[in-house]
Amino acid sequence: MIRARVSLRVALVASVLAIGGYAAYETLEAPTNQIFGKTIVAGAPTVREVALTFDDGPNPPYTDRILDVLHAERAPATFFVVGRAVVAYPATMRRIVRDGHAVGNHTWDHAHLIVESRGTMRAELDRTDVAIAKITGRHTHLMRPPFGSRDFMVVNEAHRLGYRVVMWNVPLPRDWEQPGDATIVKRVVDNVGDGSIIVLHDGNRGRICAREKRPTHDCDRSQEIGATRAIVEALRARGFRFVTIPQLIADAQPKRA
Repeated sequence: MIRARVSLRVALVASVLAIGGYAAYETLEAPTNQIFGKTIVAGAPTVREVALTFDDGPNPPYTDRILDVLHAERAPATFFVVGRAVVAYPATMRRIVRDGHAVGNHTWDHAHLIVESRGTMRAELDRTDVAIAKITGRHTHLMRPPFGSRDFMVVNEAHRLGYRVVMWNVPLPRDWEQPGDATIVKRVVDNVGDGSIIVLHDGNRGRICAREKRPTHDCDRSQEIGATRAIVEALRARGFRFVTIPQLIADAQPKRA
């Protein structure tokens, strides 16, 4: 009987510690948290503009159809691309730049950087930057850590390499679950304010489904197409202007007299 009580107490303590540890992790990894170093989470809170960003691509045909929407709506965006997908889909990558969108580094294979060494992280970013530059002729100084996961080493190393670390302040709409266009739109639009950074996904961790023989639904981002159009139209109706991340950063700088 006594042994059973002890076992129960140990189990309860372990559960509390596990819950506490998870809560601490969630707090530290919140996208707006600045404890690990300076990151970009929003623009000026007094400027009626937003930055629409896409992660994990390029991923045709979905990225191309999203680009069609952005072109028709004349809405610039920022694409945080995965190196292996950049190499696999150079034509789509070139179109992103040709259409006037900004590009950011999202590592070579969507690595979870907080479990990688400093050298591995550097290689992930360098290899992707080389691929972007070779295909588009341009380098990027923006990066977003996969999963939004970062610690002191990740942020410090990114800064040392000359990157601005870009996070977000609109809760992720969990669009990768493909919950339906209307649900994605509502989850985004209901949480947008002046200077907001929005994250959608045009790919799935840079996976090349055809090459990797993965199920088609792993790369299906068809709901992002209608959601993108509806988000742009809804926010435009509320007076928002769409800008790239570089423009958002520039507009947040103090104006010289």
